[in-house]
Amino acid sequence: MKATVTIYPRREILDAEGKAIREALAGLGFSEVREVRAGRRFELDLGDLTAARAGKRVREMCERLLANPMVEEYEIEVEGRPRS
Repeated sequence: MKATVTIYPRREILDAEGKAIREALAGLGFSEVREVRAGRRFELDLGDLTAARAGKRVREMCERLLANPMVEEYEIEVEGRPRS
């Protein structure tokens, strides 16, 4: 079973990296870009776990290590099925 986790700053938190990238893109002539959200992505191979068990375990991983729930939000996709 494979899972993908994508982590972004919460919308209400300033995404300084995303803002800097947007400004740099505008400086390079890409003025059509209105917003950039910078984040991280993890691809996990969970062996023989079922989709339900994999989703539960990955959520635990996010809460305990991969994301900081105070300032970040995350999306989990297990074998093509979103489970955020």
